[in-house]
Amino acid sequence: MIFAPKPIKKIFKPEQNNPKDISPESLETEQSLETEQTPLPSAPMEQAQTTSSEPMKKIDDVWFSDLYFTPEKIAYVRDGWSQFGLKIFEAPDLKDFHKALEEGFQGNSSYSLTYGTSMYRIERIKTITGVHYTARRMPRKIPNIYELGIPEILVNQLISLNTATGLILFCGPTGMGKTTTATALLKTFLENEGGFAYTIEDPPEMPLDGVYKSKKRGLGLCKQTEVINHCWDAGLKSALRSKPRYILVGEIRTPETASECLRAATSGHMVISTIHANNLEDGLNALIKYATSSGMGEELASDLLARGILAVVHQTLVGTIKLSPQLHYCFANPNPLEADQMRMIIRDGKINLGTMMEQQQAKLLQGKPLFKKDY
Repeated sequence: MIFAPKPIKKIFKPEQNNPKDISPESLETEQSLETEQTPLPSAPMEQAQTTSSEPMKKIDDVWFSDLYFTPEKIAYVRDGWSQFGLKIFEAPDLKDFHKALEEGFQGNSSYSLTYGTSMYRIERIKTITGVHYTARRMPRKIPNIYELGIPEILVNQLISLNTATGLILFCGPTGMGKTTTATALLKTFLENEGGFAYTIEDPPEMPLDGVYKSKKRGLGLCKQTEVINHCWDAGLKSALRSKPRYILVGEIRTPETASECLRAATSGHMVISTIHANNLEDGLNALIKYATSSGMGEELASDLLARGILAVVHQTLVGTIKLSPQLHYCFANPNPLEADQMRMIIRDGKINLGTMMEQQQAKLLQGKPLFKKDY
């Protein structure tokens, strides 16, 4: 059930065999999940001053995934040599960036910020020494799902669900690329099938909004919305009234969001969302517990999840200089009228997917279909 592809120097679409064909854009999308760190000028902790004679690059010209800006006005990024270590980061426009961080705050601790040519997801935290900012740089374009380092057999199985209805749930710890994968999958659905997509995010992270030309000659349309006053359920109810084909819910983190996601997934929509969890079983159990906290009975929540689930994927990133996705997964039969082992397990209330994951992995590796395509 574990796919842990070895880090590679460059990632190509399956059909690309000639390294000369790779484009600058594909190099940029490689960094979206792998977060390759460009070496940055180091500095002593006390003075935070560079000793390099070369001119410092501006923030927009240096790649990093997360930047931590402390109340002491010192910035840190990953050191690029260890899995968790940090180093001081310097740039001539750090003061301007900090000013933009402060001016972008409108009362919500999570917000989006555009600086230079990049978009950032900002988290503002008030600490005992002052205000701390964490700025996560988002890709300038949505990456191709085949360029994320995810095994092709798994990508193809996810894409095969583009005409089904139900819930695709990505789970894992924070900062592990769940949103990137979910967004790339929605983009692929729009490019393959077209249709109307509606997102509810806090804040919007990827540039999904726009028109897509589908392979079936029609158009895909995506409109992104931002959660207002933390009312995720209100955004979901509004989305359902807009008759979308796809609904992307940035994260399930409230009871009301969980219950509305389950209802949407069983009412003829494709719902894609993320949730924090340590494994597949924890992700499904967390969704049920969230829903029951909203006043929904546990039996009803389990039944809705069993009827609505299409796939659950647990994703983490492993490595130091380069991070590669490590994945567990389990799929339900997209045809709700067919008997399905995963749906039965969820209804029984004792969710253990180990054996089923092994069986599905073996089938995919052998090139066998998981289910009869009659949906």
